[in-house]
Amino acid sequence: MSETDLIKLYSQRILALAADIPHAERLPAPTASATRRSPLCGSTVTVDLVVENGRIAEFGQEVRACALGQASAAIAGAQMIGRTGEDLTRARDQLAAMLQQGGPIPVAPFDGYETLSPARDYKNRHASILLVLEAAIDAFSKTA
Repeated sequence: MSETDLIKLYSQRILALAADIPHAERLPAPTASATRRSPLCGSTVTVDLVVENGRIAEFGQEVRACALGQASAAIAGAQMIGRTGEDLTRARDQLAAMLQQGGPIPVAPFDGYETLSPARDYKNRHASILLVLEAAIDAFSKTA
């Protein structure tokens, strides 16, 4: 990866997101929790949820990831409250399609993932970007 590629990938917007992750602490009494790890880079995200009436009422996350994983956690974290398991699965599937197949950006409220569209060309970073949604889906599935 050239220096120009790195600069493009780690744009100021991505770095700003990585520095300001919402809900960046574990919940004291979650309904469910899940941890996902990317074996390729070692990034890890743990998600805590409180689910009420089929929707996320409280969300917490612990993120130990590269800047792209952190930016993804910031984008997702800002939109988690009020979401259903179906919302999470749709967002994950749309994000995976955007990254891996050149598909469109995820629909609102997860359209902030447009910021990470330059990562399409860096397949080794896709798993880290998907971690937060994967962990949230895992945690949500434990509440059913």
